[in-house]
Amino acid sequence: MTFFSVDMRVLRSFVSVVETGSITETARRLGRTQPAITLQMKRLEELTGRVLFKEDSRKPVLTSEGDMVLTYAKSILKMHDELLARLSSPDIEGHVILGTPDLYAAYLLPSILALFRQAFPRIQVELRCSLSTPLLGLVQKGEVDIALVTRMPGFSGGEVVRQEQLIWVEGEGHDVHRHEPVPLALLPPGNIYRDYAIEGLERAGRKWRVACVSESVGGLQAAVFAGMAVTVLCKSALVHGMRQIGIHEYFPPLPKVDLLLYRASGPATSAAMALHDYLSRYLSGAEEIPLPETRGTTGATPLKLAPPPDPSTGPGKIRPAA
Repeated sequence: MTFFSVDMRVLRSFVSVVETGSITETARRLGRTQPAITLQMKRLEELTGRVLFKEDSRKPVLTSEGDMVLTYAKSILKMHDELLARLSSPDIEGHVILGTPDLYAAYLLPSILALFRQAFPRIQVELRCSLSTPLLGLVQKGEVDIALVTRMPGFSGGEVVRQEQLIWVEGEGHDVHRHEPVPLALLPPGNIYRDYAIEGLERAGRKWRVACVSESVGGLQAAVFAGMAVTVLCKSALVHGMRQIGIHEYFPPLPKVDLLLYRASGPATSAAMALHDYLSRYLSGAEEIPLPETRGTTGATPLKLAPPPDPSTGPGKIRPAA
């Protein structure tokens, strides 16, 4: 008999590929590249010595043996996660205030916080959504225990736990990206997402105007879904009803942004240390982020948006948000 072991991350990727029917969507959800996910699937077939996917299908379709592996994979992952939860000191109790922009609260944190609640049922997490600059001030004052924010010019300290790729986005079925000047849905001045959008268009010689200013992703998404404007989001926030605008459509490439994790100075409670450790491990990729049971896939948005710095100069001066 041949014995082998399978990495939990490979099994989690396998289950995701089957459930989403897409290598691309799995890569986006788990923060991996498409080639990495494809390699994991090939590796799983090599380890099991079985063909798990039908070769003549455009989408991942399981063979009968793939169905069997899927059943066991789900059971193994469930037991694995339950074991980790049982071993994660459920007796720790307390109250922790976590601050983050609503973009990350909506698209990065739900599955992590759900797993954290299972592991630490006696810890109460209070979530405060705001932009990154005010959140940094709150965590420095000790009014917020932990803050997950976007790195801004002048930010010091903090742990880089993740990078997010920025992309241009518009509503599906709309061609607002062709308009001149380009109508933009932006965060208020003082945000990196806003800065990169304006700087990129000006470098490319594109004229722009402000069509929407919102402190939350909800306002930006409303403008995008309505065909009023183009916006900049992190790739993990791309949902059904949106499409990514490519550089071949005369929009400049955008950079990645760093996500920083801060903890209030002074002695940390056991509850705060536990949450900080969970966020650090899962966001950095030390452990795969567990698949969320639900995800925003309609025109409506689950929660809302994150931060960026300040350019109020340019072809169209930006009116500060009210």
